[in-house]
Amino acid sequence: MQDAPTTAIPRLWPFKRVYYGWAIVATGLVASFGMVPMFGPVLGVFVTPIQEELGWSRATISFAFSVGSMTGNVSSFIFGKALDRYGSRVIVVCAGIIIALAMLGMSVMQEPWQFWLAFGAGRGSALAGIQIGISVTIANWFVRKRGRAVAVRSVGLRAGQALIPMVIFAIMAVSSWRMAFAALAGFTALTIIVPSAIYLRRRPEDLGLHPDGDAAPLEAAPRTGGSRFARTVEDVSWTLVQARRTRAFWLLVVYMSVDRFALGAINLHLVSNFSDKGLPDALAVSVLSIFAATSAVTGVPWGFVLDRLHVRYGAMLMSFLLLCSMLIILVADSYVLAVAFALTFGLAVGGSSIIENMLYADYFGRRSLGAIRGFTAPFRLFAPLGPTLTGFIQDSTGSYTVAFLIFAGVFAANLALMSLARPPRHPDLDAGGG
Repeated sequence: MQDAPTTAIPRLWPFKRVYYGWAIVATGLVASFGMVPMFGPVLGVFVTPIQEELGWSRATISFAFSVGSMTGNVSSFIFGKALDRYGSRVIVVCAGIIIALAMLGMSVMQEPWQFWLAFGAGRGSALAGIQIGISVTIANWFVRKRGRAVAVRSVGLRAGQALIPMVIFAIMAVSSWRMAFAALAGFTALTIIVPSAIYLRRRPEDLGLHPDGDAAPLEAAPRTGGSRFARTVEDVSWTLVQARRTRAFWLLVVYMSVDRFALGAINLHLVSNFSDKGLPDALAVSVLSIFAATSAVTGVPWGFVLDRLHVRYGAMLMSFLLLCSMLIILVADSYVLAVAFALTFGLAVGGSSIIENMLYADYFGRRSLGAIRGFTAPFRLFAPLGPTLTGFIQDSTGSYTVAFLIFAGVFAANLALMSLARPPRHPDLDAGGG
């Protein structure tokens, strides 16, 4: 049964004949661009200058990343059900305020605990408040076109990872890393707080609309024949209790946990790895920009593919590409091989956030998505240890080889996990004889 409308389309949305779900996507794109400083590729640009000025080890610097990821997981658990009930607007706006304050704090920090506190609060807010908040909202507004909607939103994150490191590098060339953090504070406030406060809404039914802009709600129906690889479009929602009773749910939990364990560490240490191998700083940063640009450019094509290809097979393809990228980086001792890694890794990561945001939604529907994602968050508490472990390995051995071998194993295991994660049938459909 459709919810009674509780609000109206904001007057500041200029495209009145365009389905309002695209306003949600556009807001998510801009907010994702604004939260980029809380992600590994951007923090990686700061590692060397912070190390040179303050004398901190890479493990010490990486620990801030781990604190932030753990904070995000705990916060996701706390706010998951609130996202289903109240929507993400207030949560995202508060997250933007915290991130801006965190940037200002990092611009004047002197001790490691100050860095851990500021970056931890900022990254935790980005992950729990913005990343999950926006993704749950978009999943509520789109079903048939969920892949392309999530893909368009992901362009903001990937474009930011491609552009912001070069801007930071330019600021540091004429000023300092402290000034770069201060500049990012204002940038964050402008891109997250303002548009989110104006445009975010919980779900289409609150405005008297239906997902994807359809004239009528998508009817729930049992799965029928067709290609085993095809995505089945249906708006069937599971409760958290029902989802927890399926094998697929727990396979997805493991998949998402170990995936984050590896990707966060690679993003953070990518620039340092190539600097250690003798690439000039500018070239090392350019590898990061090539990877991020590739992921940004390939994100939308990934989205259209995932509108038709079942997300399970998309996850398997992504894991295979990530495994290939690890094999390349292990032998990448020249700029040509570094670029080959960046292109392969970028192609894989171009689909990663789309797949991550579609997995639970496509398997278990949209009505309890916040509660489901919140429940799974504590199982990822070990994932933030990846960046710190990687920094410790580098400090101890002088290279990242052992860490990259571990990550190659992780991606091979993920490929196997998703081959087993067959989507379950909803018990209500089975009961109805479907």
